[in-house]
Amino acid sequence: MTFTIVLLALVAAFLGLRLYSVLGKRTGHEQEPVARRPIDAAPTPMLRQPSAGGDAGSALPANDMLNADMAAQSGLKAIANADRSFDLGLFVEGSKSAYKMVLEAYWKNDKEALRFLCDDDVYDSFAEAIDGRITRGETLENRLVRIDEIRITDASYDHPMARISVRFDADIAAMVKDADGNIIGGSMTDAVETHDIWTFMRDVKSGGRNWKLDETDSV
Repeated sequence: MTFTIVLLALVAAFLGLRLYSVLGKRTGHEQEPVARRPIDAAPTPMLRQPSAGGDAGSALPANDMLNADMAAQSGLKAIANADRSFDLGLFVEGSKSAYKMVLEAYWKNDKEALRFLCDDDVYDSFAEAIDGRITRGETLENRLVRIDEIRITDASYDHPMARISVRFDADIAAMVKDADGNIIGGSMTDAVETHDIWTFMRDVKSGGRNWKLDETDSV
């Protein structure tokens, strides 16, 4: 029992540090109503210290805005001004890793991992779908083939909460098997285009550095 508790604590620490390292810090398919997607994780870029100078109205370099829609830019500037360590370029790269981590945890029925990666509402939705799948005896064999494009579609800062919405256009191969191992849906040879918008949130004044998945949507 003691070993199990220690092991779970180590897993929790790893997941927390992983999101801390990949989402926005310079120095986060099956045909079911919840999530249907994966991603090739890109290497985490070198962490950068905030620059001492720059635009007095924004902590974000102009080039970082290339991945952001106009509707998101004022919110991103507000987040950067509230948290001078925020790096949009690192956030975009980190969101890809978070996308992969959440999807793989969901496909593998790993509710423990999802608990650390998602807020309560999103976790409850994932957990409900996983429980239903387990009850039916179904398993998933899903694979993220590639992500074609990532865009920041919206961002807001409502003290102290920062929220950033990311659109992932991806191709996913998905297959569902029943309790006897028979294929009941999907194919691993035909990837399906997916267009998802995930919103990540963080309390920038809490001292914590982890972003959590706050909302999922499909377009």
